Amino acid sequence: MADHNLQEQILTFLDRHQDRTFTAAEIGTALKQPEKEFTLSVQALASLERAGRVRVTDDGKWALVKPEAQLVGTFHGNDKGFGFVSYGEELPDAYINPDHTKHAMTGDTVEIKILRPADKGSDRGPEGEVTKITEHHYTQIVGEFRSKRDPKLPSVIGEVLLKDKKLGSFSFDVTDGGIHPVDGEVVTADVTAYPSDLNPQLLTGVATKVIGNADEPGIDILQIVYAHDVPSEFPQEVLDEANAIPDTVQEADKIGRVDITDQPLVTIDSIESKDLDDAVVVWKLDNGNYHLGVSIADVSYYVKEGSVLDQEAYKRGTSVYLTDRVIPMLPKRLSNGICSLNEGVERLSMTCDMEIDSTGKIVNHKIYPSLMRSHARMTYKAVNKILEAHDAKTMARYDELVGMFEDMAELHKVLVKKRHQRGAIDFDAPEAKIIVDENGHPTDIELRDRGLAERMIESFMLAANETVAEHYDRLHVPFLYRVHETPDGDRVKSFFDLLNVFGINVKGDPNNLKPKMLQSVLKEVAGTPEEQMVQTMMLRSMKQAKYSDEPLGHFGLGAEYYTHFTSPIRRYPDDMVHRMIRWYAASGTTDEAKARYADELPQIAKDTSERERRSIDTERATDDMKKAEYMADHVGEDFDAVVSSVLKFGMFVELPNTVEGLVHISNMKDDFYGFDESHLALIGERHHHIFQIGQPIKVHLEKVDKDAAAVDFTIVEPQTAPTTDIRVPHDNRGNGGRRNGGNNRGNRNFHNNSSRDEKNGVKKVNHYQSNRNRAGRSGKTNFHGDHKK
Repeated sequence: MADHNLQEQILTFLDRHQDRTFTAAEIGTALKQPEKEFTLSVQALASLERAGRVRVTDDGKWALVKPEAQLVGTFHGNDKGFGFVSYGEELPDAYINPDHTKHAMTGDTVEIKILRPADKGSDRGPEGEVTKITEHHYTQIVGEFRSKRDPKLPSVIGEVLLKDKKLGSFSFDVTDGGIHPVDGEVVTADVTAYPSDLNPQLLTGVATKVIGNADEPGIDILQIVYAHDVPSEFPQEVLDEANAIPDTVQEADKIGRVDITDQPLVTIDSIESKDLDDAVVVWKLDNGNYHLGVSIADVSYYVKEGSVLDQEAYKRGTSVYLTDRVIPMLPKRLSNGICSLNEGVERLSMTCDMEIDSTGKIVNHKIYPSLMRSHARMTYKAVNKILEAHDAKTMARYDELVGMFEDMAELHKVLVKKRHQRGAIDFDAPEAKIIVDENGHPTDIELRDRGLAERMIESFMLAANETVAEHYDRLHVPFLYRVHETPDGDRVKSFFDLLNVFGINVKGDPNNLKPKMLQSVLKEVAGTPEEQMVQTMMLRSMKQAKYSDEPLGHFGLGAEYYTHFTSPIRRYPDDMVHRMIRWYAASGTTDEAKARYADELPQIAKDTSERERRSIDTERATDDMKKAEYMADHVGEDFDAVVSSVLKFGMFVELPNTVEGLVHISNMKDDFYGFDESHLALIGERHHHIFQIGQPIKVHLEKVDKDAAAVDFTIVEPQTAPTTDIRVPHDNRGNGGRRNGGNNRGNRNFHNNSSRDEKNGVKKVNHYQSNRNRAGRSGKTNFHGDHKK
């Protein structure tokens, strides 16, 4: 390989991944270079560095050198006027002082120039200036309309009350030119004017649509849906195309498919599921190995590439599961009908057959289009009754299938053991189900019970996803992968340092992290009061899982290969994977065939990752609001809780039902509390009581703000808290208590979890709190959701 060709390949690769940095070995692997040619990569990188085309980062990795004008990132604002711009996954955020923001708002895409680079060897990050707002994040807002007239502003007919926490310091004037709502109606409004030097806190726009009255049941959730720009109604042309698809399998559809209707395939899902997209079958082979068959609804056969159905599914990216409703990716005609693997009817599927030996190794596999028939619509509850409770009545009802379920349980144990041996991290974070009445008002919060059946299906879906990913990577064809990269060394080191505070010592180099190191941590804390706290902190120290056209592996699962193949009814990437499987089967792996999707995949990966993020944010915002609404019925009551995070302005506590709320330091009136960052603790100056992560605590519910999803607690009997010999320096006394009345309440969003000394531009980010909204309690924003099917 000529040196200049290799340099061009390296530049092309780094240009496609401008927000990341790589070691030379990672670059060589991505370019599929033989190990013996590794020195050529190093030489090429050295030449590019001398030419100023690439640079070495502080942690010894390589990154593309971008011209100043091309530094593009996302702005995150603070109520005090300053902000940060994140412009690379592994690069420090740039601080933007209030005079240099160009009135950018949180979420805006901006161009910046660096005024002062980061200081090496310190936490002092770079300082920049916004030179251009290239894309506004807020083009439409949602809220309740209220009439307002001002003789000085004759065009203004009213205002929209903004409930979005990121817009807390802004107001929105509605001008004539759109519809004229009445007071109390929730409307969408298009933004026509953004903050300026003349009106730095004002947005202006026209009302475009009434989505309901603020007091109507369900409007609260719909308001969140619109605020997150989630498509919630199918265009008529999409419904028409769906309705034109036959509701039964036609003879022509069966051509070229393997008929497996005689196999005792079953679906195993929750009781409420209506879109059944996976079926499984297991039997033992004569050689002692297991046959595992995973058949997945062949959605892409019906959703033709480029059709209006396909375009709408891509626009949505994923189904969105909210408290009392589902916003599906596909019309119900498909998701609950012809694409759902309903019991007793023929369905088109894509099957992955695997032969698995007693060690969990997949020794043979086959991927092919099939025709199947589900022999039973099983529920997790019923299968758990068979496998865990050995319920005689349920076992008698499914007598012909009991033996297969027992084989499934055996195979699941084999697969779990194999995953643990390679270091897969198995989280068991509690998940809540919010129960609502007919008016959408929450009446209870239940913890979901994950039994053997749930875990068993997860194992089978993981096996299929890994098998498909490895198959196509080994074919060296363009493909879409689900990736979870190794966590950043600095984040991991901070996490390890905190574990040391709790007496948990981790062996190993945080800059050369292996999944087994984290697995050993979870094993050490299993069954202890600190278990949930450690799991949450570990999740938040990791990177987000995402989609990629590069086979970068899945750190959390300990998997070298991983994709999403098993849920095409609710995830567009799975549809894309099925489409490529069909393409390569028909077209082979020639250069021409490889070129078909190669250029599209990076954008598809980016778009679907962003739409997954949007879905998760919408689901979390809805859950938080409904949890707050539920707690509003319990103001004045006391609860057992655990401290889930500690910051300078107070601490968040979590109840057993997963509700989280704030104990603001201004309400800790028994003492003057200081924040000890090294121990993530608040410590009293006089009585030396300490409050830190993982600590059991009793709290009193003071007040709830449903619109802000804010739950406020105070401590019951703070004098019973443990005491400590640790002393907090004078400068770290909290902004609260009786001394100064407390911090403002804006500390709930991103930038209240990181602070900056405006005099020296040093960003102080608690490793646990940094971007609190990123990882969340359920882990859905990270790889934990990849255990789910």
